[in-house]
Amino acid sequence: MFIFDEITVDSGSREELIDITSKVKSAINSNQIKTSGILLISSMHTTAGITVNESADPAVKSDIRNWLQRLIPQHNSFKHIEGNSDAHLKTSLIGPSVQIPIIDGKLILGTWQGIFFCEFDGPRKRKVKFTFTGE
Repeated sequence: MFIFDEITVDSGSREELIDITSKVKSAINSNQIKTSGILLISSMHTTAGITVNESADPAVKSDIRNWLQRLIPQHNSFKHIEGNSDAHLKTSLIGPSVQIPIIDGKLILGTWQGIFFCEFDGPRKRKVKFTFTGE
């Protein structure tokens, strides 16, 4: 079985981590995935990534964002002329995609884990693709 789908994510600020776990679960349900396999979740953008991390405490999102801002400041001596080189570097560190197992139609995440869209050059309307491969 192979399923390909897409959602949109609207970011509200230049940098933010947006919990998309419920959107991913809705995509699984709307595509009637009831088997087991692997779900690949991919950002279609060079300045936005995807990660899995703690979703119970909002301070974790803030800590990640603040740490990345200190590690790679927005205004630095980059050669890229668009002024968003920091966003490209942050996306490279976080990564553009994650793979998550699905067993019997259920997303397999740890107790505190959530799936986050990581915006580094917003606010924008973004696309996230889902690719399911399984039984």
